[in-house]
Amino acid sequence: MTARRTTASFSQPAGSPESGEPVFLVVGKLRRPHGVRGEMLMEIFTDFPERLEPGKKVYIGEARQPHLLRSRRRHGEHLLIAFEGLDTPEQVGVLRTKLVFVRSDEIPPLPAGDYYHHQLIGLQVCDDAGKPIGKIVEILEGGAHDVLVAQTASGGEVLIPFVDEVILKIELENAIVVVKLLPGLIPGT
Repeated sequence: MTARRTTASFSQPAGSPESGEPVFLVVGKLRRPHGVRGEMLMEIFTDFPERLEPGKKVYIGEARQPHLLRSRRRHGEHLLIAFEGLDTPEQVGVLRTKLVFVRSDEIPPLPAGDYYHHQLIGLQVCDDAGKPIGKIVEILEGGAHDVLVAQTASGGEVLIPFVDEVILKIELENAIVVVKLLPGLIPGT
């Protein structure tokens, strides 16, 4: 079981969009122009940067302005990307610090047992007896496994290891995650 990064939009929660609009997922952040041919350095926020292929439509900034990728290549831990019709550093410079989005309905499904982060954010967490614990508000990456951060009704946080021994069931259709609480996961238990 793994969680994959494709971050939910900051302005719209994960899940079903309001009024039939698509959900947009953040895949990167534009940093600065690079060279003289309209390339830009992009910080990567997705586990799948290889899916950002030339010809792919991405959406830039809060206005979600559509742009077609002209090229993409690795540059250290970042990508160098260029857009159709933007051929100079001055043209792409106006995009500096803007987020790059893709539509959630255009991302491929993952194998069984793997989940995109945006699918888990907002799900309710309960223990195996049905007692509510909280709502997933963040996923921490690192170390041996990811950690779900569930915010309790009182505003506290419970850190839940994203491992098979703890995560018993994920029901996306019911917006719930069932967990087996290990001693010490919730303060006072």
